[in-house]
Amino acid sequence: MRIAMLAALIFVVALALAGSSDGPALNQSPPAEAAPVAWVQLTGAGQRIRAVAASGRCPALTIDGARRPMSVRAAPDADFPVTVCQASAPSGARTASIGGRPLPLLTAPPKRILIFGDSGCRLKGADIQDCNNTAAWPFPEVARRAAAMKPDLVIHVGDYLYREKGCPPGRAGCAGTPYGDNWMTWRADFIDPVQPLMQAAPVILVRGNHESCARGGKGWTRLLDAGDDGRNCPATSAAYAIDIGGLKLDIVDSAEADDRNAPPMDVARITRQLDAFGPDLAHEPSWLITHRPVWAVAPVARLPPLDPVEVSLNRTLQAAVRARDISGVRLILSGHVHNFASYDFGPTRPAQLVAGTGGGAPGEADLTRPRHSQRTIDGLPAQRLTFQRFGYLMMERDGENWNGIFYGLDDKVVATCRLEGRSLRCKAAEPGAKGSQR
Repeated sequence: MRIAMLAALIFVVALALAGSSDGPALNQSPPAEAAPVAWVQLTGAGQRIRAVAASGRCPALTIDGARRPMSVRAAPDADFPVTVCQASAPSGARTASIGGRPLPLLTAPPKRILIFGDSGCRLKGADIQDCNNTAAWPFPEVARRAAAMKPDLVIHVGDYLYREKGCPPGRAGCAGTPYGDNWMTWRADFIDPVQPLMQAAPVILVRGNHESCARGGKGWTRLLDAGDDGRNCPATSAAYAIDIGGLKLDIVDSAEADDRNAPPMDVARITRQLDAFGPDLAHEPSWLITHRPVWAVAPVARLPPLDPVEVSLNRTLQAAVRARDISGVRLILSGHVHNFASYDFGPTRPAQLVAGTGGGAPGEADLTRPRHSQRTIDGLPAQRLTFQRFGYLMMERDGENWNGIFYGLDDKVVATCRLEGRSLRCKAAEPGAKGSQR
């Protein structure tokens, strides 16, 4: 009898402990794991689905109603205590989801392509942005507004990780921000703020000089590089081409390409990538997409009221393309310079467009007012429109041509463009002009 009473007492105490705040309740399910971050990325081998899981296990992926396994792209380590997973989307796939959340597969040639780059919050030396203030670092707002435009495809032209050093003591605007090439910094500088766009459309991600192996290369390799190996940082990511229906997008890694000189090693690195496209550069209508512009200028100083003093870019890329037949290339799309600029060289050279406007600190010598001018770059004159604004460019297909609108913050139209063949004509918009959402 005493034994039975003792057993009953133990059972009651166990129930009380189970229901207390110090222990799990009986039959209570474990806390739900946070949904993994996931996106669809276009690569030379088709659409890749990437996911970042905190649990160490790759999440359940569903494509066209069927379960598909994901493989481990990069296992956790001290800097990246998360598992990066990947899977291929079969050609012709219509739907995909992870944990019931839809993923935006590209199911038809894109008609609306959203373009920007150079988006991170700069923390290095004397160049400090207030990362906690969207007025000073507006990338979260740029991404949110851009996602509302419902693009079919997003192209980021490089430079994602800018938080290279710690916030200076006593500076509230960036207090508490992570820094360095690690998961917390990548989340803060790119992964978290870009989520509205990644949920809206598939992405093409171009490597910038901030993602060289000596800077943000580890995170670039694990998370964003188009190749299938997420473990070893490549000195140069492999060039690849994407056919979007009547137009090729040729992606070239210019992270290591000297702007002011043309070192033979850097020229050879770019030349090998161009050679990977074979005769297509001469015969296939294409856009060449690379972080550093081939033909552009960068503002380096200014003495008001004069316009900025500018230097030409990029000697390495110019040397590499000079001996190549790129007759099929209609447009070169880049970032690197933290402004918007269009260059129309006429039929003998592809147009150059710069959209380094995602949120990175603007050059102190640059101007916000749009300026039309003529500039001679690498021996050829160009008609140019340039200005410094945060925002993004939406390019919309019009048959074989493209119409572009550059939106600043608050959805204001700053400039409009028309690309016909190699002719890129951009003009400043009338004050107060509004674009349209689809």
